[in-house]
Amino acid sequence: MIFNPQALKFLAARASQVRASAPDSAQPVVSPCTSVCQIDTLTGLCEGCLRTMDEIGCWSSADEGFKRVVWSRIEARLAQCEVT
Repeated sequence: MIFNPQALKFLAARASQVRASAPDSAQPVVSPCTSVCQIDTLTGLCEGCLRTMDEIGCWSSADEGFKRVVWSRIEARLAQCEVT
């Protein structure tokens, strides 16, 4: 599966912003949701935000530390995606 290049660029930029922000910042960690909300059956990842169903399901009740971990996972997944 090749993901949408524009969505991948958006996620990469957001991930960079989250990584650059201080972990103790008063700003909440932004959601990676891009309103695509479709799970790829081969990868098990959302085609819009590259999260798993478990990551999506617990996002709203997760603490900021967990959200940063999810963003790190998204960055690792981005590195594996082919951007055309």
